[in-house]
Amino acid sequence: MIAAVLGLVGASAWARATMRYVAIALAIILFLLSIRRSGERVGRLVERLEIREKTNEIQRRMLEAAVRRPRDRGELVDRLRDGGF
Repeated sequence: MIAAVLGLVGASAWARATMRYVAIALAIILFLLSIRRSGERVGRLVERLEIREKTNEIQRRMLEAAVRRPRDRGELVDRLRDGGF
């Protein structure tokens, strides 16, 4: 039954042309949806990269602050007396 209907639809020229245009439109729609999905994926990756860069910057500042800290109590007292803390 289904094969007979498809055979009749495929037999006429206008039906073949219509199916061709429908297939082309479907391919274009699927291509556009694929591009949209790729764009969303890239956006998430960019956001993740920005967060990672911000985290690395914070960690770098923490390490720089650790390098400048007083080594012992005597150095801490000297820095407090000099007002250089």
